[in-house]
Amino acid sequence: MLQRMGVSVSVLASGSRGNSAIVSSSSTRILVDAGISCRETFKRIKAAGDDPHSLSAIVITHEHSDHVYGLATLAKRLTVPIFMTGATHQAWSRAVRDAKGERPQISRLEIFSAGRGFQVGDIAVMPFTIPHDAADPVGFTFRAEGVKVGVATDLGYMPPNVRDRLRGCDVLVIESNHDVEMLRLGPYPWSVKQRVMGRMGHLSNDAACSFVRDDLDHSTSTLILGHLSEHNNHPAIVEQCAEHALRGRSLFTRLIIANARAATESVVY
Repeated sequence: MLQRMGVSVSVLASGSRGNSAIVSSSSTRILVDAGISCRETFKRIKAAGDDPHSLSAIVITHEHSDHVYGLATLAKRLTVPIFMTGATHQAWSRAVRDAKGERPQISRLEIFSAGRGFQVGDIAVMPFTIPHDAADPVGFTFRAEGVKVGVATDLGYMPPNVRDRLRGCDVLVIESNHDVEMLRLGPYPWSVKQRVMGRMGHLSNDAACSFVRDDLDHSTSTLILGHLSEHNNHPAIVEQCAEHALRGRSLFTRLIIANARAATESVVY
């Protein structure tokens, strides 16, 4: 296993097919969401030269399948605490059944509330409410060793509370889900298009780049854009929009475009 030093962030998967990331300090490792299978989660962690059993905890943003697909199996394979809000746990347990048709059990469930921080090892975790059509969706900030990491995907717009929580982040993971014109002309039913474009849906490229242009903190040295729609977006469009927004502010911010098929390289501080 590779020796870990400092704080690092790696997005294992981000997109319509599944979402998962790891935030690590020198002694603590947190899996953020479990939207890919347990087997694929283990595979991608091992590919980075690490051990999946070294995870300290799993934290869940909300119950949609692309964020919890592998959770039930991971809960069986790993003896780590799993953190989610009470409403998210209820929604997840109602929707999921095992091979016998029974609801999955989490032996080390930890319930938290948005706005109330908690500690996992030496990482301070702060959950905050985000606008999305789930039971009780949250984003997170993580603080360790003088570094702040923000994760806010699956949100229809950027309200003031989210902008406040994301200030001062050294590493920021936000979504750039869809190109508006591609979505309008794309294959989704109109009802789904309305949901995605709505205030409880997902950030468009324009909305994400507007945040970058107007509100991205000067302390953010790495920006990771993720949760790209497989049918209604393209990495080249996202990159062009984001780089233009960054140049407009003369920010020397490293830009990474995450995807669902492979992990990003680790960002280490």
